[in-house]
Amino acid sequence: MPPGGGGPMKDCEYSQISTHSSSPMESPHKKNKIAARRKWEVFPGRNKFFCNGRIMMARQTGVFYLTLILILVTSGLFFAFDCPYLAVKITPAIPVVGGILFFFVMGTLLRTSFSDPGVLPRATPDEAADLERQIDIANGTSSGGYRPPPRTKEVIINGQTVKLKYCFTCKIFRPPRASHCSLCDNCVERFDHHCPWVGNCVGKRNYRFFYMFILSLSFLTVFIFAFVITHVILRSQQTGFLNALKDSPASVLEAVVCFFSVWSIVGLSGFHTYLISSNQTTNEDIKGSWSNKRGKENYNPYSYGNIFTNCCVALCGPISPSLIDRRGYIQPDTPQPAAPSNGITMYGAMQSQSDMIWDQ
Repeated sequence: MPPGGGGPMKDCEYSQISTHSSSPMESPHKKNKIAARRKWEVFPGRNKFFCNGRIMMARQTGVFYLTLILILVTSGLFFAFDCPYLAVKITPAIPVVGGILFFFVMGTLLRTSFSDPGVLPRATPDEAADLERQIDIANGTSSGGYRPPPRTKEVIINGQTVKLKYCFTCKIFRPPRASHCSLCDNCVERFDHHCPWVGNCVGKRNYRFFYMFILSLSFLTVFIFAFVITHVILRSQQTGFLNALKDSPASVLEAVVCFFSVWSIVGLSGFHTYLISSNQTTNEDIKGSWSNKRGKENYNPYSYGNIFTNCCVALCGPISPSLIDRRGYIQPDTPQPAAPSNGITMYGAMQSQSDMIWDQ
């Protein structure tokens, strides 16, 4: 209550609280609790959320559903039409091994698709304005009507100079290896690529699950293709090739799908095995950022110089917590991320990033 506790002000405050309630004595704390919103509801990126913010995906999920259909239909036909025959003629272990591979593939796919890939929070208006003033003072420039030239910082990582680029959308200096995804409209930590097949970005927090998905999918595809061919051969020895195809038309469909997909899946698995062994990302490899030879000037500062160590770090290291707290409640006095300004007048970054020293 303000000093003096005047009657008119008191009446005004109570009338505002009870505007949408039939009870004038309803607790303000209860109203705030009812009106509280979670952060995912006002998330600035182009993402879709499900299960009250627990599931996070990109908006374009059509190709992801195609991935699900291909895996489910092909595997379902295999278990329904091929496994009963193979379990009797060869060994019951075939459907067991196939089932283990199938559930592992689905688990890693959903884990990749439904998780935060490592989205970096955007700067708040106060953070953006504060850093903008610092940059203007450092550059000796004043706010003008034209977009300033690209602004960067430099840090030293294992003797290699790495530039930190400024994101005009998120208003932060991106940490090393981070990049802004144009489809999801987020800066993603250790950004690898945006994968429409999994319906999400692939970054620091879900890369290992993506790699395990494509690797296990390679084994599952080869497994199904090999035993479908085995099934057809065994039947053809009894009834002839054409009759074998007539008796099991589902096997033909499975063989066609597996034959045309196995090359790209196995090739992709091999490519990412190479990236993991050299501790690179797809984004860095496409841009040719680093050389695998330590003696060159643009050597990779993130590589540990050992294939085994690089693989252990990528696949067995701890998973960092999500930085966006998408299921947290929005507090009334919490500043929201600054709106994009096309880089003309606003410039910002998170305080923790502007003072951070990255060590490998």
